[in-house]
Amino acid sequence: MTTNRPGLRERKKEATRQALRAAALRLALERGPENVRVDDIAEAAGVSPRTYNNYFSSREQAIVAAVTAERASRVAAAVAARPADVGLADAVIDAVVEEHTDPGDDARDALLMITTSSALRACYADTVTTMEGPLAEAIAQRCRGMDPLTAQVLSAGVGAAAKVALQRWLRSTAVPASTSGLVAPSGSLPNLMRIALMPLAPALDAAATRPRP
Repeated sequence: MTTNRPGLRERKKEATRQALRAAALRLALERGPENVRVDDIAEAAGVSPRTYNNYFSSREQAIVAAVTAERASRVAAAVAARPADVGLADAVIDAVVEEHTDPGDDARDALLMITTSSALRACYADTVTTMEGPLAEAIAQRCRGMDPLTAQVLSAGVGAAAKVALQRWLRSTAVPASTSGLVAPSGSLPNLMRIALMPLAPALDAAATRPRP
């Protein structure tokens, strides 16, 4: 009998990755990201700097990963879970917008820190395209018979549009950390994300309704 449960090695690797993410975020919030070294993160997570480099290429990547680690899987799951009578465009756009609507109380301090650091902003924007692989799978699952290449192209378009929206929003928040009211994730970002994604709606719906061979 076979199962999809990850093996021991995979579980250990994921545990190490989670420990590094958590340590990076905790230290960055305590000291400020510019005062955190890779060696500090590795020591806090109980691994060597060499092991750290097997998982993340920079301190910024680990810090941001603590906030964005599950984003791609949540978007894909939301698309797959929408009722069958909901069009593909609505399913995809709503899932992406919802993921960028409210990070929750626990993530607000982290998001505030990200928006006040140019290095973290750049890394944060880059991570949005990690949704492309899981999203392509969700699109293909939702639209049985769709060519995998079509699903990948649609997903790449969504990732690119989301990145443009996120970059623009991050530029608008690039003000000193002492400024009050800096982060309003339930305000302009969801609207901007929806505006950026809407031009893709006709292509998404057309691909979903195209006759299959």
